[in-house]
Formats: sequence, structure tokens, C-alpha cells
Amino acid sequence: MLRALALNCTLKPSPADSSCELLAQQVLDALAEHGVSGEQVRVVDFDVKPGVETDMGDGDQWPIIRQRILASDILVFATPTWMGNMSSIAQRVLERLDAELSETDDEGRPILAGKTAVTVVLGNEDGAHAITASLYQGLGDVGFTIPSQGGVYWNGEAMQTTDYKDLPETPEKVASTTATLARNAAHVATLLQERPYPAPPAE
Repeated sequence: MLRALALNCTLKPSPADSSCELLAQQVLDALAEHGVSGEQVRVVDFDVKPGVETDMGDGDQWPIIRQRILASDILVFATPTWMGNMSSIAQRVLERLDAELSETDDEGRPILAGKTAVTVVLGNEDGAHAITASLYQGLGDVGFTIPSQGGVYWNGEAMQTTDYKDLPETPEKVASTTATLARNAAHVATLLQERPYPAPPAE
């Protein structure tokens, strides 16, 4: 069975309500319809040190999250929008993932090359397209494969206070995009299991 991990990069520690948590869970629920089991982690609840190593020491809890990423086939990367950009937590996660560029499997492939990633972006301001593009580049750079239509977002009306979690129902466009994302992500993850990327030639 395929496994998914949703990293919720909200700035709000648990148990505060989080729009990111809601939409990330909706993605996990949609993935479950394709036989993918999943769990969600709120990164701000962990002491993730700044840095670009797999373990920064001194109580760094990134290794706990890293092990869950390595045990998963699909990463659901969820972030709110602040001042038109991804959250500082999301940026830190990308910086910590940079360490994986030097990690390889037994055949010399990047350790994340067999994994799929999708994105979730929320906010009451513009920025979703730019954030999604940045996430695609960063996640692809460290080895993840991004499926076709692998991002879902919701932007509320600018300078208003209604959050995604406050909506009476899920907007039809968000629901249909989430369904497409899940279908394509499960498809790509299955293909990568069946036919991994080729290993680099022996030196």
C-alpha cells in the first residue's frame, strides 16, 4: 500500500484550528480513495532548527519528521500565504530538505527520487501561483516527482477575514482539483514503485 505524509506548515501550533490542516486532510482523504494511507504532521509543533543538514543536533527534531518523509511515497506539502509568500515554516522545511541532495540509495539514486510530491496553498491574499511554482522547483530539485496538476489552492477575498476553514462547504473547483491531484499523485507514485528511475552508470 502506498503511504502519504502531509506536512502542515501553518504558523499556528496545535490545537489551534488550521485551514491548511483542513485542506491537507481533504487531500489525504482523496488519496485514500486510491488506496493510499496517510498521516498529517504540523511542523510548528516540532523544534526544527535552522540549517541545511539532516540533523542539526542540540534537540533538533527534524530527524523525526525526516524519517516519516523517507517512509512515505507521497508528500503533501501544505502552506499558508503570508505577505504573498509561503510561511517561514515552509521555507525552513525546504531548507532542511536541501540536505537530501547529497543522500543516495544503494544504487546511487537521490534518496527522494522515488517519491511524489503535491502542494496545498491557502490564504486571504494573492500569491498561490508564485508559491506553488517555488514549491515545485524546490521539491523537484531535491528529487521529488510532481504529477500533472499536482497542486491545489484557495485564495479568499483580499483584506477580508474569512478563512478556508470558515467556509460552509468546500468550493466545487477546490474539490474537483483535489480529486484530480489525488488521482494523478497515486498514479505517479504507483509507476515509480513499479519502474524506479534508472541508477546512474557505475564510475
